[in-house]
Amino acid sequence: MKIITLHSAIHINELYNLLQQKLNQFFHERRQSNINFIIERKGEAIEISQPEIYEGFLFSIVVNGTQLQITRSEHYVDDVNSLTIESILNNLFKDLSGSKGTDLVQEG
Repeated sequence: MKIITLHSAIHINELYNLLQQKLNQFFHERRQSNINFIIERKGEAIEISQPEIYEGFLFSIVVNGTQLQITRSEHYVDDVNSLTIESILNNLFKDLSGSKGTDLVQEG
């Protein structure tokens, strides 16, 4: 799990809406691919998946105040699509945090 601090609180719906609006668009631009990822709210988590290609989720994100707890599927850590999604997420989180930036609290 990776924990990132945004330095300003975010509501799960705000993050969900942002991912719905931007994730696939940015993925298409970076990978020149027509793969669309599914972004779903599952209780207090947001899951990113693509069931036609991957079993289970690629990423699960839980919002806890100013922290994002990100779980990445261990089955796809070296997959180029998963790495691209992770890069896009990092950029989106940085944009959410604005001039305050983000801090990586824990990775492992």
